[in-house]
Amino acid sequence: MNNHERTVLLLTLLLIVIVVSIDLVTDLRQGVVAWHVIAEGSTALIALGGIGYLLQQGLQLRRALKKERRLTANLQQEAARWRQQSKRYLAGLSAMIDTQLTHWGLSPAEREVAFLLLKGLSLKEISMLRGTVEKTAKAQSIAIYAKAGLNGRSELSAFFLEDLLPAAEHSEADVKPALSPSD
Repeated sequence: MNNHERTVLLLTLLLIVIVVSIDLVTDLRQGVVAWHVIAEGSTALIALGGIGYLLQQGLQLRRALKKERRLTANLQQEAARWRQQSKRYLAGLSAMIDTQLTHWGLSPAEREVAFLLLKGLSLKEISMLRGTVEKTAKAQSIAIYAKAGLNGRSELSAFFLEDLLPAAEHSEADVKPALSPSD
């Protein structure tokens, strides 16, 4: 339920409480039967309960939203700190990647496509970003892989990123023996 719907419901319940309360006062002055007064009084109490519930839920929602905003702000600060701390390293990595792409003999357009592939963009996204057709991005990616002697995007990414991850420690039990030709 959005804020507008919550407000409309709250005002409707408040109006019901007011109208029923006025009617109750009038009924009591006129000596209306008890069951009628009890029924209308119950209606007013139920509407008041609904108002209380809506107000309570609204407060809980505001608290949760405030908590989420604090968490988001903290995560944004953490990300900004990480980017700032790693800026020098990322610039160095970017320069080293560009050097390797140049060493492979990639054209400036192919180097740009290679960087976009490493960022994880699809061929369609690359073509839209560069203002070309998807076939051009595909042809350039194939040329990149051929010039680099790689078999595709995963090998391109692994070429540059494989050593960034810490090596996993394996016990001898984790390592599977090679199959012999008779297997």
